Parts: sequence; C-alpha cells; structure tokens
Amino acid sequence: MRVHISMLKDGDQLANDAFNNYGLNVMAKGTRLTSYEISKLTQHNIDYVDVEMEQPEAKSTVSEHRTIESGLSPKWLPAMQPLYQNAIAGCGNLFRKAFEEGKVMEEDVDKTFGPLLTSFQMERDVVSMLLLLNTTDDYTYQHSVQVGMLSYYLAAWMGHNEEEATRIGKAGFLHDIGKCRIPHEILNKPEKLTDEEYREVKRHTLYGEEIILSTYDDPFLSTAALQHHERMNGTGYPHGINGEEISPIAKIVAVADVYSAMISTRAYQEKRDLQYVLRDLYRMSFHELDPQTTHTFIRHMIPNFIGKRVELDSGQTGTIIMTHPTEFFRPLIQVGEEFIDLSLNRDLDITLIYM
Repeated sequence: MRVHISMLKDGDQLANDAFNNYGLNVMAKGTRLTSYEISKLTQHNIDYVDVEMEQPEAKSTVSEHRTIESGLSPKWLPAMQPLYQNAIAGCGNLFRKAFEEGKVMEEDVDKTFGPLLTSFQMERDVVSMLLLLNTTDDYTYQHSVQVGMLSYYLAAWMGHNEEEATRIGKAGFLHDIGKCRIPHEILNKPEKLTDEEYREVKRHTLYGEEIILSTYDDPFLSTAALQHHERMNGTGYPHGINGEEISPIAKIVAVADVYSAMISTRAYQEKRDLQYVLRDLYRMSFHELDPQTTHTFIRHMIPNFIGKRVELDSGQTGTIIMTHPTEFFRPLIQVGEEFIDLSLNRDLDITLIYM
C-alpha cells in the first residue's frame, strides 16, 4: 500500500526499497520503521513509500509489542466497544462480589478481562482507542479496565514477554478492587473530601491487597494493589516507601493509573488536553513516578500524535509529521508547504492538538 510519509507510524514495514530523487537507495525493503527511519525519509525529501498491509489474523509477538502503540483508524470501534462495555459491567460485578464475599473468583476475572485483552493485543492506536471508548459513566470500573489495558501495553514496551505483560495487565485491572469497601458517597463525592474521608479512600490499597491475596496465592498481583499510590520520593501511601522499595510492577501500574485518571471526565475534573497530561506525567517523573517507566510510556504514546492537526501559539495550524525520541513535546510540524521543527524553533509551542 502506497502512503504519504506523514501517515507513517512506528511499526510500519516497507514493502519496497525507498529511493530519493537522485536514485539513492535510502532504505531497504522490509525495514521496520521507527521515528528515526521516518525522520530519515523526511530528510531525503521522500514523499511516498510502499508499506506492508497489516495482517490482523497474525498472532501478536514480543517484537510487535514494541511497535504496538501507533496507527490504526477507529474502524475497529464497533467490534471493540461491546467488549469494552462488557468488561466495565463485569468489573462492576467483581466489585460487588468482592464486597460481599471478601474475594473475587479467578475465573470471573479471566472471563471479564480476558476477551478484551485478546482483542486489544491487536490494536495499536492507544490514544484514539481510549478517547473513543471513554464515557462519563461508571468511573471506578472504567478506570480499572483502562489501567489494565495500559498496564499491559506499558509492560510490553518495558520489555516484558507476552505472559508477563498479561499478568501485569491483570494486576492493573485489579489494582482498585479495594475500593469496593469504600462507601459510594465518598467515592463519588463531587466536593473536596474531608481529611477523614481521604484517610478512608487511602485504605483501598490495603483492602485491595487483602482481597487479592484471598483469591490468588500470588503477591505479584496483590503488590500492585498495595503499592500503586506509593511515590519515588516517599510521599505516597499507604506506607510511604520510596525508590527501590516499590515493586517494578507497581511502578508500571502507577503510571497507567495516573494517566487514566487524568484523561477521564469526572464531576470535579474536566477532561484535560492530552499533551498537557503527558507533560504533567513528565513533570511527575522527576520526583513521584519512576522516570524510566514514565519516559517509556511517553515515548510510545507520543507517536500517536503523528498525523494529528495542531494549533500553534502563533495562530498557525499544521500537521505533526514526526516526533522526536527525546524532545517529546516538540515535534516536526508541517504548515502548508513549510516544515517547522519545534525542537529547533523554541519560540513556538503547540497550544492544541485536534484528536
């Protein structure tokens, strides 16, 4: 399939050699594209390349995980949305059973989260997927589903194999199960919580650990529930541990947890611009969130903005052509026939990304 380079995404594979206007072979057939290769094509003024058509029936592999983050149109939405809604409803049932019985059934967890996991293993546009599926209903349950999905992706991006990524995704899915014991009037309170109410909310980490250990003889899952609000500088809860004391799994779930909370619409918080959310995550990576985990997440989410229309503080509008592996928030923008590299032009900044 022949596509313009502005539509290329990380993970696309060249179907034919790419030549510049002088006949120089710039890139070989079969090359798996990253932002570096896309930048190289741009530098050689190559407008179009041939890419392999995706094979949706192909089984996901570990190498594919590293490019899973970018690129599909929302044509999958009609098939994915019922699975997403079913997972949210199933999550609600898990919370009710956990409240009534003090535990969840392992088969119920697999039945609820498994079908969605199998489907989103094949999806790549995480940004569009979560925005299109996001609703204002059932925040706690939807948040659990989102954190499970994001934890799976982030685990894969961190180099975990399929089995490990699946377990980490499940840990993310169950991270808030302890909230089943928090009164609804506190969880859904639109006003600021009192000190006592906030102390009660923080206990959900302890409740979650207890519930999961009543179901799974596996601290792998329960530790994520216990520690996902711990922070690198020791300011988190419930135990105020820091740095290396925090489980690597909890560090993954923590990033997914913060991101999902930021992109969601709640009674007391309007949905934030996605670039603002990622910038805020980046800020938190210097004190609160694990920097390697957070930067890996941002680096793999940023390519989702390629091809999106943006507005600059100069009033100009353009399209993101390329993102940088280190200058996360200063991509290459095409405005008409002009290319503006924000990593070089420090006087301009993006004010809005149209998703």
